[in-house]
Amino acid sequence: MTKSYLWPMRLLLLIILFVPCQLFAQPGTIEKQADELVDRHKRVNAAKMSMPGYRIQIYFGSDRTKAQEIRADFLITYPEIPAYLVYQQPNFKVRAGDFRTRLEASGFLNKLDTRFKSAFIVPDEVKLPDL
Repeated sequence: MTKSYLWPMRLLLLIILFVPCQLFAQPGTIEKQADELVDRHKRVNAAKMSMPGYRIQIYFGSDRTKAQEIRADFLITYPEIPAYLVYQQPNFKVRAGDFRTRLEASGFLNKLDTRFKSAFIVPDEVKLPDL
């Protein structure tokens, strides 16, 4: 190419690169959208009232009556630890605790009575701690 063609091509390249940026860069738009996303995230979390954490699963099976008995037995033995009966078709699960970290769950798992020897730690949505 000769030098006479380079100058218009450079000008065209600059126009192609910078004009779209100027057209779509509206002041405050990105900040407004970011603020809306943060507000939406806060609303969802406030309504959910839970967070990722861990529980100890002490029963898994299809017998609802047995699941209720195991949950009641656990609550009598450990009244300070909440226990939940969860149904995921076709099985029932009894899960205990609202542990924020795996280390907390592991510490409690080591203290469990021998009646719950098949218990293990599972990730779950846990209730938010009281402030």
